[in-house]
Amino acid sequence: MKSINIYCDESGHLEHDQVPVMVLGALWCDSEKTREIAKRLREIKVQHGLPAQFEVKWSKVSPAKKEFYLRLLDYFFDDDDLHFRAIVIPDKTKLDHRFHNQSHDTWYYKMYFLLLTNLILPDSKHRIYLDIKDTRGSAKVRKLHEILSNKHYDFNRDIVQRVQTVRSHEVEHIQLADLLIGAVSYANRGLEDNEAKVALVQRMRERSGLKLTASTLPTARKVNIFIWTPQERG
Repeated sequence: MKSINIYCDESGHLEHDQVPVMVLGALWCDSEKTREIAKRLREIKVQHGLPAQFEVKWSKVSPAKKEFYLRLLDYFFDDDDLHFRAIVIPDKTKLDHRFHNQSHDTWYYKMYFLLLTNLILPDSKHRIYLDIKDTRGSAKVRKLHEILSNKHYDFNRDIVQRVQTVRSHEVEHIQLADLLIGAVSYANRGLEDNEAKVALVQRMRERSGLKLTASTLPTARKVNIFIWTPQERG
């Protein structure tokens, strides 16, 4: 069985953070390519005068480092082994958790299930890594693993082998996912207050051929975007 690593992160995930747009994203590649990709990402950092351990984050994007971040974005599009999927919630303030008898945390993991379930292939093994957010997430991560496994009749955990949290500063692939998620979020928020971030959104649009604010075909492989809207009350 082929082995696939999936790296996940999100933007605007807190319930009351005054940011209406929420984006969950997953970057994935064959497991055998992970070390090569991490090595290349560290090399790009060093080539741009940064330490190999520099943590890439969308929040750090600035005009002074614009060329560095554009190079990272180009690397993603140039490497056929890398793929990205995002779910965009355009306005989480419209969510009615009470009506659906759920907490924001429960809904958050439902969205993660929606993000990941279509990436799970029955003839492959999968290891899923989520950026750690707090110390309370381990139980929910175990539940996410259980639901994903059950959905794919994977009761022996042969298909979904691992779902675990990691620290983003230690994992290059999650850092790249953070950058892609940031660009999608920035586009959907309609922001233009940072010249470097505007340039990254434009480059991602050019390289992908997508608006980033509309759903792609479900079968899109390089960049797959799904704009999710809540079910209206009947």
